[in-house]
Amino acid sequence: MKPLTSVLSLAEALDCLTSPYALEEQSALARAGAFAVDLDSGAGDPNAERIATARATLAGLVCPSVALCRGDVSPAAGELLDRFDVVAASEAEAAPVLATASRMPIAATLLAQLLRLGDGLGLHDALVAESLVYSTLQAGPEFTAWRQANPPRGSTAASSGPAVLVDRSDDQLVLVLNRPERHNAFSVEMRDALAEALYVAASDASIVEIHLKGAGASFSSGGDLAEFGTLPDPATAHLIRSTRNVPRLLAACAERVRVVVQGACVGAGAELPAFARHVVASADAYFQLPELAMGLVPGAGGTVSLPYRIGRQRTAWLALSGARIDASTALRWGLVDEIAS
Repeated sequence: MKPLTSVLSLAEALDCLTSPYALEEQSALARAGAFAVDLDSGAGDPNAERIATARATLAGLVCPSVALCRGDVSPAAGELLDRFDVVAASEAEAAPVLATASRMPIAATLLAQLLRLGDGLGLHDALVAESLVYSTLQAGPEFTAWRQANPPRGSTAASSGPAVLVDRSDDQLVLVLNRPERHNAFSVEMRDALAEALYVAASDASIVEIHLKGAGASFSSGGDLAEFGTLPDPATAHLIRSTRNVPRLLAACAERVRVVVQGACVGAGAELPAFARHVVASADAYFQLPELAMGLVPGAGGTVSLPYRIGRQRTAWLALSGARIDASTALRWGLVDEIAS
């Protein structure tokens, strides 16, 4: 693979980060893409003040920061490692992140800022922040361009049966996403039905276990694209997400929730299960966050649930790269707890 372009050496990066104009010069408004640094390159022995300034600047950059780190790094690089938004082990890992940041700089920047902010917020506040960022991007030029290039196709009519099957047996509650013909695309109807069932579970302590599954070949292919951008306005959409919030309800019941996933676990299909106490994946399951390609960020709680399980930097890589990971990788990272035999 050809070496990546526009990647700074560590010495060059320190010069940029310690400049009083760093936030202006490294903003997505002033330059394309991300602030990318090869941490394997030398930087001498910078003093503690210079490193501290660089750390503080990295936390406030108005663009994503990407560290290329192929192995052991110098002490100076090690001091900065945790402040980067993404840490890539190779050029192949970094390339799709930089490509997305160049193509969708607004969404990429807001994702990085949201994940940084989430480190210091509680669950409720982090979900509110995610919804506010999502709503902001719905009104932005990147999502508008994507929506114009991808107009809704097909009918959003309800399935022949209920969008969520609900079965209560003694102290067990079984919830099944039931749009198999659409790979359980997460529609408004499905959201409302799942929220209604989870409201009952959250208020009924006699329900000891909640089992969440998906009918058909996939757990969920993510948000129903035919419904994207169809609400009256982004502000109202935020109020609806704040009022009827499936991620918040899942988190409230998390210790009692067991999720079984298979096939496509995309967008909401990856984000919602991550709130549960225990996630079992079939061997054919794969996980993907495609929202950045649409000019959006994960909007089903993924900027909260995934960092809890796999960390901020891996979450950022998954969202910015748009890459799929398989069940074995998800198990190794901690996104799932078990692979069904």
